[in-house]
Amino acid sequence: MTAPTSTRKGGRWIERWDPEDEAFWEREGKQVAKRNLIFSIISEHVGFSVWSMFSVLALFMGPEYGVDPAGKFFLVAVASAVGASLRIPYGFAVARFGGRNWTIISATLLLIPTTALMFVMQPGTSYTTFMVVAALTGFGGGNFASSMNNINSFFPQRLKGWALGLNAGGGNIGVPVVQWVALLVIFLIGAQYPRVVVGIYIPLIVVAVLFSAKYMNNLGPVRNDAGAAREAAKDGHTWIMSFLYIGTFGSFIGYSFAFGLVLSIQFGRTPLEAASITFIGPLLGSLIRPVGGRLADRYGGGRITLWNFLLMTVASGMVVVASVQESLPLFIASFIPLFVLTGLGNGSTYKMVPGIYTAKAQAMGLTGEEAQTYARRLGGATMVIIGSVGAFGGLAINLALRQSFLTSGNGTAAFIAFCAFYVACFVVTWAVYLRRSATPTPVAEGSDAAPEQPRQPAFAQV
Repeated sequence: MTAPTSTRKGGRWIERWDPEDEAFWEREGKQVAKRNLIFSIISEHVGFSVWSMFSVLALFMGPEYGVDPAGKFFLVAVASAVGASLRIPYGFAVARFGGRNWTIISATLLLIPTTALMFVMQPGTSYTTFMVVAALTGFGGGNFASSMNNINSFFPQRLKGWALGLNAGGGNIGVPVVQWVALLVIFLIGAQYPRVVVGIYIPLIVVAVLFSAKYMNNLGPVRNDAGAAREAAKDGHTWIMSFLYIGTFGSFIGYSFAFGLVLSIQFGRTPLEAASITFIGPLLGSLIRPVGGRLADRYGGGRITLWNFLLMTVASGMVVVASVQESLPLFIASFIPLFVLTGLGNGSTYKMVPGIYTAKAQAMGLTGEEAQTYARRLGGATMVIIGSVGAFGGLAINLALRQSFLTSGNGTAAFIAFCAFYVACFVVTWAVYLRRSATPTPVAEGSDAAPEQPRQPAFAQV
């Protein structure tokens, strides 16, 4: 029987946790897991808003700031790079400090960049100072890895796609929300008051810290396992999934940071006009992410991811056409569905990870608790790594757009490169997870013949 929550190390620790035990799950596990999920989402949501802060503050930076378009792309690229880099230490910090404890710490750290922005967000500030503060906003990017790793441990395998999709989607919504806040500020008082946007978030950070402290739990069974991290780093699936996650989440965060700048620079939209459109794509992409997880739970993450990349190729191809023709209506009509597909793919790719290691455990002959432990160890460590590598896609997108604008004055070359990358993701998904996924041939009753074995684990249901 699983023990109830007990106190240890001065915090709210649960010493035993077995969500795969259906009796325990229905009796008490479900309520505890859902409570932690809710307050994890709140903290992660604020973190995403802080991480993407410069993507909207750039719209407030008129000629008086002395920052050219390439400089603005580089600022958001710096924020993206730091956030991606912090995901590995943040992800493994959950097992070192406890999910609740690290959520409190990571949320509190968000006060550093927001307080700094209150002082520096004005004309006359040096570009170097802006770069330093943009790097500090990367604290918000690390929150995703710790939140996902924490929530992954709370839910049973059959619900991970839904839970991880909901957790990530609720966090991702922080991007369109801060963009909507910026739109409201520009509409009500003008583009001369960027610090109002920042000031709104400081009390929200304090609320997230207090909620985390009061309502979340630490899981005692989750321990730092350096062996799991090393084993995950050596596993080819870790790097294959990282590649695919660059295509989904890297695209989502990269486009979220860059969309408003492209509208402003390439299509000549005013700050108000750009802000009135910018939030739509990230909002829809965030809302659809749990759907991607749910579809993956039902049909298999590999299948959903495969067809998602095909549709992303088509949508990005239309973006290229719109860029060449300088057609704003076609650009928006193509880019918004592309955002939706990045969100759908985010949910399906993340669902694939625990499924891959469950399948590998079964292929190794592991069963029961031993198989669950293997899948949890390797799945959690892999999620941390792919979350970090995938986020670097946001850096690549903004650097590619920066170079494209420096070279030709528009984003066409970068959009062509993105389209080609989605073709590569489609091919990799099919070749690794669906090409040889046939199950063993069933044996007729009474036959002595051994069943035909597949040459590799079947991942079609991953």
